[in-house]
Amino acid sequence: LYFYMKENYYEDLGFAKVDHSRQKRNGYPEVIFGEGKTPEQAAKIFATIKAKDVSVICTRASKGMGQYIINEVPEAVYYESCRLCIYQKEKPKPIGCVAIVTGGTADIPVAEEASIVLETYGSGVKRLYDVGVAGIHRLLSNLDVFENVNCVIAVAGMEGALPSVISGLVSVPVIAVPTATGYGANFGGLAPLLAMLNSCAAGVSVVNIGNGFGAAYQADMINKLAAGSQKTDT
Repeated sequence: LYFYMKENYYEDLGFAKVDHSRQKRNGYPEVIFGEGKTPEQAAKIFATIKAKDVSVICTRASKGMGQYIINEVPEAVYYESCRLCIYQKEKPKPIGCVAIVTGGTADIPVAEEASIVLETYGSGVKRLYDVGVAGIHRLLSNLDVFENVNCVIAVAGMEGALPSVISGLVSVPVIAVPTATGYGANFGGLAPLLAMLNSCAAGVSVVNIGNGFGAAYQADMINKLAAGSQKTDT
């Protein structure tokens, strides 16, 4: 237990215990969930992680929180469209590729959260937006996007059919992300969530409503495992 505690340490800020050993254990540093924190708390955690010379990501950060973080860490960048605040010492060379697809334009903020996180972690990204099943010819005329990708993230609201359709067309894992896009019976994303969980396509896995970050984290692991396997095979 002593050696485990010695190797796996955290920094106690009083209001938060920052897990500095997470990258060593899991391959990724701790990520900050901004929503529910004060700007001061988020900025302090952000600066504490950055001090260890690793990339820092704060998700669900309001514009005010992003500005507060940048005041504390001037090298950070705020992405207002998807509420991300990120510090990166240097941009990594992309490895492999993940396709990010949305049903509609309204789903782009969630997709961009996934795309930017993937790029921060060093995965290559292809974007294909507004190709929902209401006009499926838009998807079918862009199937070249799925060539040489190791994973697909499909982001959709309404009835959530897009991931099932894509999974029937590709030979790689599809991560489905339901969104709150839709009318009343969408129930804030619950309808597409249940539809995706009940997908008839066996290659679909599902993350929580609007969880672009979670989809990106999983896709990055899949992509890099696949890219490593491809290098080994050659």
